[in-house]
Amino acid sequence: MRVISRPAILEFSERYRDALIPLMNWYRITKRADWGSLADVRSDFAHADIVGRRTVFNIHGNNYRLIARVNYKTKRVFILHILTHVEYSKGDWKR
Repeated sequence: MRVISRPAILEFSERYRDALIPLMNWYRITKRADWGSLADVRSDFAHADIVGRRTVFNIHGNNYRLIARVNYKTKRVFILHILTHVEYSKGDWKR
């Protein structure tokens, strides 16, 4: 899968340093993946969920949430948001 955009991970990790290693692990796994469906995603990330057209990944013991749009046809994963659990719970990202 092609991950767009890695700089979002680095930017988020500047504010939340403990997120860097878990996010880079997510990045490495995702980059090597060949997902064709949510079932494939869940084989790598068991707690991934679909919310509308977005896929939500729990990061670092559910402390953070990575929200992405996964295009299975083009093999691209677009990072839309990386949020703390509190920010995610507010729901502003759904707009």
